[in-house]
Amino acid sequence: MRKKRINIAQLHWGFPPIIGGVETHLTLLLPTFVKWGHAVSLLTGSCEGVKTRYVYKGVGIWRSPLMDLNWLSERGIEGIEEDVDRLFRDFFRSVKPDIIHVHNMHYFSEIHAQKLADFVLKKKIPLILTAHNVWDDSLFLELSKEINWSHIIAVSHFIKRELIGVGYSEKKITVVHHGIDTKMFRPNLDTKRIQKRFPQLKDRRVIFHPARIGLAKGCDTGVKALSLIKKHFPDIILVMAGAKNIIDWGSTQQRDIAYIVELIRTLKLEKNVLIDVFSLKEVAQIYSLAKLCIYPSSSPEPFGLTMLEALSSGKPIIVTNMGGMPEIIQDGINGFVIRVRDFEALASRVIRLLEDDILRERLGSTGRQMLLGQYRKERMARDILTIYEKILGR
Repeated sequence: MRKKRINIAQLHWGFPPIIGGVETHLTLLLPTFVKWGHAVSLLTGSCEGVKTRYVYKGVGIWRSPLMDLNWLSERGIEGIEEDVDRLFRDFFRSVKPDIIHVHNMHYFSEIHAQKLADFVLKKKIPLILTAHNVWDDSLFLELSKEINWSHIIAVSHFIKRELIGVGYSEKKITVVHHGIDTKMFRPNLDTKRIQKRFPQLKDRRVIFHPARIGLAKGCDTGVKALSLIKKHFPDIILVMAGAKNIIDWGSTQQRDIAYIVELIRTLKLEKNVLIDVFSLKEVAQIYSLAKLCIYPSSSPEPFGLTMLEALSSGKPIIVTNMGGMPEIIQDGINGFVIRVRDFEALASRVIRLLEDDILRERLGSTGRQMLLGQYRKERMARDILTIYEKILGR
């Protein structure tokens, strides 16, 4: 796909090695734009041990502590107006964007949002927001309404409904579901390397919960369900992904981890749980090794990129009826949908899938077919590029 070159400036609070759904989304989207002949630059948060300027797969990366939410959370955002203004002016002067596309800039800092709005108003550059999340507080309401976004991309119909609910016009919002790298996440990967690193996975029934540890991700529900599953399958092992580098605005991660670890000890499940930090390639191998995946989120998950990773890997996934997840997972078709915090229902569905190989393989195969038809990264990039072209009048 080659059309007239567009200079695209992207802004988000994090980028790998910072781990998260939006960060992964950017690693898929931005290099695809570059591949199609567009110029792409990203302004993001600083990260210890990472350069402040470099190129990632053709994408120019700029890093600054003024975009690092962890640093800002500790320091506070008072008195940074001039620094933020200077940072934005320097970045945009260098990039010379035709369009500015920001991710979750409708929250966290009124200073950043307002400085951005002032700049685009002065320069008359279109400003696109991708809303990956919504929040239930006044700051979200203020920044969502006060900034004159040229257009908003919602990652799910759930997010779109929430935005309409706070006063946005439906005409200004387009839903673009995430896409996935179907070559990286595919069935029947070689899992020897991951089993060598973690020998406790060998000859075990593996369940994968592909989310950073936290109560909002339903990790406690998964552990409670595991206690019931173990009675039927003593060799069961639940793999949960820790994370060294995440955006922890509000500093809840360590408290959640401490509680989950204590819950595992209380239920005597130490030998049935593996918690570690995995690379992206190792995550793909764990999907391939697992019998099935779970994502029993207890908060309104806006979309859940890990659902696509599971489906692309040919694995059924059990999710809760929260947020945008039921838009992708169809109960009994490519996985199961259960109620929030219902660990007994979660255990029941897992046991059923472990007992019925034919059902498990059918759901996994159907999920892979659905994903190939609807959720490739190229489709996602094409849909977003179409929005750019429309806004720019091309």
